[in-house]
Amino acid sequence: MVMKSEIQVFREYIRGRRLRRTPEREQILQEIFEIHGHFDVDELHLKLRDKGSKVSKASIYRALPLFMDCGLVREVDFSDGHWHYEHIYGHARHSHLRCLGCGEVLEFEEPGMGRLEAHLAREYGYRIKGHQLQVQGLCATCQEAE
Repeated sequence: MVMKSEIQVFREYIRGRRLRRTPEREQILQEIFEIHGHFDVDELHLKLRDKGSKVSKASIYRALPLFMDCGLVREVDFSDGHWHYEHIYGHARHSHLRCLGCGEVLEFEEPGMGRLEAHLAREYGYRIKGHQLQVQGLCATCQEAE
């Protein structure tokens, strides 16, 4: 089975909710999927502006909840005062390991998380839609510096 593109997923989502399809939203989404890593709204806005786009920050802030709701993007809180985002469509579920010293963020996959989600769903009658796990500590470099 061929996987739909992120644009196709978003267009179906928009159509299903009878929302207006705009070139700005699609431009924002395309730029998000060109970023390979975490980003914040300011970074995304600068990347779009550097490419000559006139998309405003307000448009980005309005589009992000739509992208999250249809499963293309998720928020990530690195406890640095503002939200970061990452595209998740087509990627394995993962969590984050964050160094409290230098701020480095590593992504990791833990198969046990799927089992934990299944257990929680059974135990509490939830339909699990996802999780966010961030493990905090000190990387080897920061440990040496202490």
